[in-house]
Amino acid sequence: MLSILVGLLAGLSSVALKNITHYIAMFFENGALHSYHAYLYFVFPFLGLFLVLLVKKFLLKQEVGHGIPMALLAISQKNGKMERRNLISSLLTAPLTVGFGGSVGLEGPSVATGASFGSNIAKMFHMNPQTRKLLLVCAAAGSLSAIFKAPIAAILFAIEVFSLDLTFASLLPLLMASVAAVVTRMFFIGEQYIVDFHSIQNFNIQNILFYAILGVITAGVSIYFSKVYFATEKYFKKIKNDYLKVITAGLIIGLLTFLVPPLYGEGFTFMNQLIAQNYNQAFDAFLYKDILGSSWVVIGLILGLIILKPIATSVTLSGGGVGGIFAPVLFLGAVTGSFFVNLFRQLGFTLSSENFTMVGMAGLMAGVLQAPMTAIFLIAEITGGYQLFVPLMITVTIAFLLSKASTDYNIYTKELKDQNALLTHNKDQAVLTLLKLDKIIETNFISLKPEMTLKEMVYQAVAKSKRNLFPVLNDENELVGVIGLDDIREMMFNTELQDSVLVKFIMHDAPDYIIYGQDSMQTVMNRFQNTGAWNLPVIKDGKYAGFVSKSKMLTAYRRKLISY
Repeated sequence: MLSILVGLLAGLSSVALKNITHYIAMFFENGALHSYHAYLYFVFPFLGLFLVLLVKKFLLKQEVGHGIPMALLAISQKNGKMERRNLISSLLTAPLTVGFGGSVGLEGPSVATGASFGSNIAKMFHMNPQTRKLLLVCAAAGSLSAIFKAPIAAILFAIEVFSLDLTFASLLPLLMASVAAVVTRMFFIGEQYIVDFHSIQNFNIQNILFYAILGVITAGVSIYFSKVYFATEKYFKKIKNDYLKVITAGLIIGLLTFLVPPLYGEGFTFMNQLIAQNYNQAFDAFLYKDILGSSWVVIGLILGLIILKPIATSVTLSGGGVGGIFAPVLFLGAVTGSFFVNLFRQLGFTLSSENFTMVGMAGLMAGVLQAPMTAIFLIAEITGGYQLFVPLMITVTIAFLLSKASTDYNIYTKELKDQNALLTHNKDQAVLTLLKLDKIIETNFISLKPEMTLKEMVYQAVAKSKRNLFPVLNDENELVGVIGLDDIREMMFNTELQDSVLVKFIMHDAPDYIIYGQDSMQTVMNRFQNTGAWNLPVIKDGKYAGFVSKSKMLTAYRRKLISY
């Protein structure tokens, strides 16, 4: 029953997020500023980012994560726990980002808000960690289901992106949450889809080669999107001053949206006009719309959108905006499909604009998010049937395989991989990721100094210790060596050597060591296997912190595996 509750709340939060953003955008579209709107494209994105920064600094007093990665991190590192302030953080910041023209979507923030509801409801009812994680994922799936009115795609998204194991115990709550969220959304917004389509043509076997080519093209655009995103993120991380970061991002986005208005906001209106081939209406906001008479000009403008959209999205997010990449990916897929159709029409081929635009959206989603099943079923559900199922599978499979060959991690998982916090469907790796190094570090070792004599070592350390391993530390608490009981067993009761032999003559290097906060548990396990050691020292900030024993790690692993 709790899954139904979190589904309802996820649906409500999605509706609220969408409506707040809509009202902000409509204020500028139809309000007193309407006559100046074209020229204020340059100002709005900066103003939105600045307001988001103020909200984060002075109201929330914390950074707001990018939606889905934040929920994934809560699952892998926090036992599904999300702070209560996450219930409102995205509701306050995402509408300001998108409503003022940030080139991102609301799907990520919606998922984050829904996931927060799932986590905190589980906490309220004192659920165990496994149930808490399941409710978190149920709420996340419910949010996505509510946005796109696509419950099956939302469930597949939970499986592919959140790496949820599909069992009856998890499937039923996911179904109930997704359906509850969709019903809530339909009650408040109605039955219209976020992407508008009119007529999908049946699959023509003669077009199979074109769908395969589209798969290759969408894979290339996906790789381009990811590379731009990571490069932009790396650049903005070098800017330490938050205000300078906002100014830089605001100027870039403002200039881009002023010159290319379809980059403004989510872009669903432009997408729908593109699908319907209403090019005059789609490009109406362009300052240079008078040159639209030529089909090649339209193709050139669409190609420009393919190049610039990843830049606008990446700058918005890296510059401090709060939003998701779902909508930008769909936008990019739509313009890629439209570019493909218009280009081949100029070459004498007749292709369905709606078919290839919708399939292009799926191809980009499969390439960027690396979630092929979600991509296929999302478009199938949006189009209300399975006429496109075969071309969807062709394009999506090619796009996914080529993108996967380029990089093993998508935009969501790359950040988690860098933090050693990525969960996958590989149960062994997932369990290792869930283990915490600080839970298995042992510190009950008596340390030695290099200048200590053998006699001092025997009476001050060996006689008092319950362990057979001794770290040797200098005055700065840095590890300089280790001594095992076997190293001194034959000499420690030799009275002739007790005063003449020093620790520094006996000690030797550790077989390897573990760097706290840097090495993943998979790395730790690999080092045990490579060295054959039963204990490895842990170094934290350059100082000795303790040891990790293989036996304790394996015990923790078995316990976690049983409860996983």
